[in-house]
Amino acid sequence: MATSWSLIESLLQLKSLEQQRRKKENMEIPLLIVSLIFLFFSSALSSSVVTYLPGFQGSLPFYLETGYVEVDQDHGGEFFYYFIESENNPAEDPLLLWLTGGPRPPEICDSRVANIIFLDSPSGSGFSYWTKEEENDSSWVQQVDKFLVQWFVGHPQFISNPLYIAGDSYAGKIVPMVAKRILDGIDEGKEPLLNLQGYIIGNPATGGKVDKNSKISYAHSMGIISDDFFEVI
Repeated sequence: MATSWSLIESLLQLKSLEQQRRKKENMEIPLLIVSLIFLFFSSALSSSVVTYLPGFQGSLPFYLETGYVEVDQDHGGEFFYYFIESENNPAEDPLLLWLTGGPRPPEICDSRVANIIFLDSPSGSGFSYWTKEEENDSSWVQQVDKFLVQWFVGHPQFISNPLYIAGDSYAGKIVPMVAKRILDGIDEGKEPLLNLQGYIIGNPATGGKVDKNSKISYAHSMGIISDDFFEVI
């Protein structure tokens, strides 16, 4: 447990250093160059391979990449992500996109059998940012979809890998919509054609009425309330 917390703290420090580096780079790049970049590229991907983390002894035992992907040029929206390659067979193992349920650090998952992208979303969560003040579920879904497309442009070797969209808590509302948007793109022949195989949601938020009513059947299935009481309510 101590090692896990140390790794999490190190990752958070890394995010802070990455954001400071990007701010410094933006200040140093001449305005003319910035204009040319936005003229020729509608979206941008900036990434770094991380081999060492502050507070973690030795080199990392896995491949870790972090970076930003532009998801809204008009409002300066960029998503921060961690990418961990599978320790088994990255070329063939599934690719899992994990969406957090709210503004908190990403969960730690096992990368021994899958390639994993941990995404700081929606905008404003973690080190992802956006200058627009208001956001809704629809814009969140659109940005995740754009993130995936741009990420695959920079990582074409993973396009054919089985793709799964996953998340927990409030992301239970977002994950199915992202999967639906990807399926629609596949039906329309939208490039790149993603190899979507399914989606995964844990302890999901789905809707007020459904979520509240499900607590009763869950309590009954766990033996918290008796059969007689369950029948009454």
